[in-house]
Amino acid sequence: MNDLSIIDLSVIVIYLVGIIVYGISKSKRSGSEDYFLGGRTMTWPIVGIALFSANISSSTLVGLASDAYQTNVHVYNYEWMAVIILIFFSIFFLPFYLRSKVYTMPEFLERRYDRRSRYYFSMITVIGNILVDTAAGLYVGKIVLSLLFPEISSTVILVILAVAAAAYTIPGGLNSVIQTEVIQAILLIIGSCLITYFAFDQLGGGWDAMMAGLDGLLQSGDVDFAERIESGKHIPSDSSEVFSLVRPSNDEFMPWWGLLTGVPLLGFYFWANNQFMVQRVLGAKDLNHGRWGALFAGLLKLPVILIMVVPGVLALLLFHGLDISELNYVLTDGSICNDLANCPNLTYPVLLFKLLPTGILGLVVAGLMAAMMSSVSATFNSASTLVTMDFIRNIKPDFTSKQLVYAGQITTVILVILAIAWVPFIERVSDSLWTYLQLVIAYTSPPAVATFILGLFWKRANANGSIVSLVSGFFLALFAIFSQVFDWVPFINDLHFLAIATWLFIISVIIHAVVSLATSAPPQQQVDEYTYKRSIYKAETEELKGVKWYHNFRILAIILLIITAIIVISLW
Repeated sequence: MNDLSIIDLSVIVIYLVGIIVYGISKSKRSGSEDYFLGGRTMTWPIVGIALFSANISSSTLVGLASDAYQTNVHVYNYEWMAVIILIFFSIFFLPFYLRSKVYTMPEFLERRYDRRSRYYFSMITVIGNILVDTAAGLYVGKIVLSLLFPEISSTVILVILAVAAAAYTIPGGLNSVIQTEVIQAILLIIGSCLITYFAFDQLGGGWDAMMAGLDGLLQSGDVDFAERIESGKHIPSDSSEVFSLVRPSNDEFMPWWGLLTGVPLLGFYFWANNQFMVQRVLGAKDLNHGRWGALFAGLLKLPVILIMVVPGVLALLLFHGLDISELNYVLTDGSICNDLANCPNLTYPVLLFKLLPTGILGLVVAGLMAAMMSSVSATFNSASTLVTMDFIRNIKPDFTSKQLVYAGQITTVILVILAIAWVPFIERVSDSLWTYLQLVIAYTSPPAVATFILGLFWKRANANGSIVSLVSGFFLALFAIFSQVFDWVPFINDLHFLAIATWLFIISVIIHAVVSLATSAPPQQQVDEYTYKRSIYKAETEELKGVKWYHNFRILAIILLIITAIIVISLW
């Protein structure tokens, strides 16, 4: 099943070599601003597609298909919620980010608070980049290449993937990353559409046939659900329940209260605070292009349910009970995976190998590998930006712009090694890649989200409140993790991870507020320059008078909200 023809292999090799050469040719490295932010020249289509591509990476593709195979179609809630977050981000936070001319999100925290918050958040973000974005991307690449070349060891595969992604990131910087992301996003969308088309074609019908088949499978008590039944997990009763985005309060994956509280927190961190994503908008040529690009990325997120989630459901109908031992995929315990019920992360690769014809298979596999390279190269660049601009530049203030670029390149090499070392632990944490990604963010992001929101909207928030809440939130998260590992506190162990994220956020807000009120007020300059005021809204209203509707970000945001509402209501 996983043998590739000479044509497919040729397509993959030609594409990967071509994208590396193209990335290097688009490098901008005359100075630190060129290298780390692409010279701040990105137009809105480039910004939007780069945001979408960096988010809908190989790990997201595999994660969405995996959870959809397990009938967790409400994983789409993370996708449409991103639209709400991007609108909020573009209206309130982005103007401050671009006006301040910062390179990094931690640098912005220093402007609003002090250097302590900057160093802490930079360290946490770099760790998160390695554990979440980089390692997850390499993990997906390892899955695919292990299926194609089972005789090659995982370590060798990881090294090859990391070197390929770093090949144009190290010399080219952000401009190389973004220019290649645009091409890869287009190929990714085309590949996802092809997967969906061929899956529906093999099923022998359209949407109605899928829903009818799903009803029959759910009522048959199929063996694929045996493990879920034994563990006490909920099994949906029919197809309408599978495609219902709003779940009951006891749902083990995403209860309705988690959709209202935890999901926005995780999304806000990912889109508005995470250097990995925000760096693309920081490279926008001006505020309008940054805003339009963010809204465009939100629009691109909406069709994800059709081309990236639905294929996982179709895989359940087409391949449940399929013996996949011939793939020779080795689990962490040394055994060979024999069905998708036990190895849901293989859902997307099985769709590729079973459905796509020669030539197209090579192109889509190349697209998947390109998506992996895109996300990995993006995290390499963002993490090296953090280390270079938040630590090295402060330790060595006499460094020239070119010396900072060299430091960023050396940092990237070190990050490559660390990410490769972490990949084997991912499968041990969770059998669902998507769950792994959300778990890490749920434990690390709430204190940061509290600090950013209070900093922008509360004038009294000060540096002491920021650092105390950040550090306290970190240790509370560690306590919650160790409690679950060593069974310390049953109450905490029974909490849903979205509930833990919500409580960490609430506690961080309270600590931040109490400490800020108990200590001196922040300098007036910080308040004037980095907190939102009604006068900003009034000034923007005046600027928008006479602006054509398709250039007015407020009108565009309202249109995007209406489209999102229609989709969500139809899947309620």
